[in-house]
Amino acid sequence: MQDRIIQHHERTDGGNALARRDFLKSSVGALAGGIGATPAPAQPTGNPHWFPGFRRTQIETSGTVINLVVGGSGPPILLLHGFPSSHILWRKVGPELAKDFTVVAADLRGYGDSGRPADGENHFGYCKRAMAQDMVEVMAKLGFTRFAVAGHDRGGRVVHRMALDHPDTVTKLVVMDILPSYYTFEHVDRRFATNNWYWFFLLEPSPFPETMIANSLEAYLKRSQARLIPYVVPEEVFAEYVRGFRTAGAIHAYCEDYRAGATIDLVHDEADRHRKVACPTLVLWGARGFRGQNYDPLAIWRDYASNVSGKGMPSGHHIVDEAPAETVAELRRFFAA
Repeated sequence: MQDRIIQHHERTDGGNALARRDFLKSSVGALAGGIGATPAPAQPTGNPHWFPGFRRTQIETSGTVINLVVGGSGPPILLLHGFPSSHILWRKVGPELAKDFTVVAADLRGYGDSGRPADGENHFGYCKRAMAQDMVEVMAKLGFTRFAVAGHDRGGRVVHRMALDHPDTVTKLVVMDILPSYYTFEHVDRRFATNNWYWFFLLEPSPFPETMIANSLEAYLKRSQARLIPYVVPEEVFAEYVRGFRTAGAIHAYCEDYRAGATIDLVHDEADRHRKVACPTLVLWGARGFRGQNYDPLAIWRDYASNVSGKGMPSGHHIVDEAPAETVAELRRFFAA
């Protein structure tokens, strides 16, 4: 697998190409960001009524600064979002779970109001190992050395890596509407490539995707949400996602997340290919979505985790937004068991 990992970011075209690259980087500006960009995290904003009774804070880790909200009492759980969301994805779920648990909902590095560190070698700065390490350090600083985790979309890939890298820390794992990254890249076909075109667009070297996205940001983000705007994701929530992506370096960080997914993440996944997640694992997927129609998620995940259960949810890909009550019920049941 490793010898087939996408490597085109390491190509060089000589001095002329480097000169062109430097010129383009300076032209894109702060919106798209650059390879060496290390913007400070933005000042937290957003509607405080989304998480009533929660405390909002930012915690410095060894790699960046993480923006989060924390509330409730009881056993700790960490909730991580995917693209194009931030921690506010959990606005209908976190407060309900906080009746029984201590809930932490955080922005992944590069997203929302968290920091946007430099790329690192082979996109290591945005690999799932680094993202997972951020969250383990955040939870430790909050006083939690063992906790349960749930992640949707990109956040699901982070918590999968977290369960492998920190088996004594993660007590229970929930992955939502994803298949293991290694499996996904091994089984790319025409249907997957058509439905997930952005996976491959974002692999183009910087600053091409950054420039294209920055020039049509709202149209791009709405396309990524398909038909959810405005019926499932309220306009004020979408506006918050747009605000996050308009901050310095955000679009570049987003691209780096996907570039890491096709390079350094697969190196880590290949090294762990025959090591399964040990903790109880719940797999939830959108029964009306692409994955629910074309795969058997439980069968696939049982090759990557030892103790797997799960079900299809009455939704498409965006489970948390489309089926919040059902999400609360499944997470509460699994975490309380």
